[in-house]
Amino acid sequence: MLNIQRFSITFATAITICLLSTSLTLAKEKKPKPPKEFPPSPLEITVPDPLLPAYRNQQSLNSEEKRSLEAALDQLNREAIAQLQAGDTQGAFATWNRELRLRRYLGTLNEIQALQRVGGIAYTRNNRLQIRYITERLQAIQKQVQLEQRPDLRVLQALGEAYRQVRSPSLAIEAYNQVLIIVRENSDVAAEIDTLKIIGNIQLDWFDYPAAATTYEQLLSLVTQDNDIEQSLKDLVYIYDRTKQPQKAIEARKKLSLVYRQRNDIAQLSALKLAIGSDYETLAKENSNFVDEAFKNYQEAYTMAWEFQQYVPAAEALQKLVSLYVAENQTEDALQTSQILLQAEERAANFYGMMNAYEQIGKIHLQRQENQLALAAFQKGLELAQQLGSETKDLLEQIQKISGTT
Repeated sequence: MLNIQRFSITFATAITICLLSTSLTLAKEKKPKPPKEFPPSPLEITVPDPLLPAYRNQQSLNSEEKRSLEAALDQLNREAIAQLQAGDTQGAFATWNRELRLRRYLGTLNEIQALQRVGGIAYTRNNRLQIRYITERLQAIQKQVQLEQRPDLRVLQALGEAYRQVRSPSLAIEAYNQVLIIVRENSDVAAEIDTLKIIGNIQLDWFDYPAAATTYEQLLSLVTQDNDIEQSLKDLVYIYDRTKQPQKAIEARKKLSLVYRQRNDIAQLSALKLAIGSDYETLAKENSNFVDEAFKNYQEAYTMAWEFQQYVPAAEALQKLVSLYVAENQTEDALQTSQILLQAEERAANFYGMMNAYEQIGKIHLQRQENQLALAAFQKGLELAQQLGSETKDLLEQIQKISGTT
């Protein structure tokens, strides 16, 4: 009986080992092959196309053949648009890919322009695979162009714009940098300015502020028209503000103020003075010597605006002055300026601004322990708040607090 049990155990063990071995062997045999990382590009298919029956292997076509082919490819584009509008996205891009494959027979520039057009559509449809196909083809064309002793300027410009359409900023800038080399060799300042504008726009669109600053600084050294100078300085101010460089922002704004001064544009000048004051106030956090410059520019902004009866910007400058006086513990100046601020808000018919000014005056009086004067200011603010249907909680709390101590 014991031998039979041992035999059964041994037999079962053998069967188990055999099954395991067989399973491992089958697993090895059935192990799937790793898939290719990407499918081949449909733009590189070499199957003969019916639109090229007689001259498939020729590198160039005669004028008549080109006209015939271009008409056929324009028709393919229309068919693709119709397919897309009908909801057949896959079919539409298959048709466009056929068109793009054949566009190269019409010349490099013609092909790039078609790639740009379809690339823009692919981006709006979030067709990443199609964007990759088009980008790879553009790069292949660019490599060929770079081998030429003197690349075609129009081809490089078209490459840059095509890369923009498929949202490849670094490749676009690379192409436009090649354009820059050529136009500079030709001493074509107008073309250099246009190219720098494009490069700067790309860099700004993709938040590359340091590179954009360099580009617009170069641009500023070339432009002579007031409008171009103004826009370049505005772009630089924007960049310096975004990158928190107040000192450079001040320099750019001061140059911009010269443009507005020549035009006698007081509104723009006042706004610039206000912004310069804010920049100096930022610098004053690290160096108190800049406080006086902040005061000076705020005062100039207020004076300019008030003189030309622009009471809204005048009130904004006055508010900045009051806040700075309070921060510097100059409460007497803060109170006097607050009274002028009240007048500005009243002339601007800004009742919310008047309400806030009264509340601010009350807080300054409280700081000076002038409770009765504070109470009067808070009560005037409360009256306006009630008339406007505005929140009254803070004003009521201040009034109750003062009333409880008097």
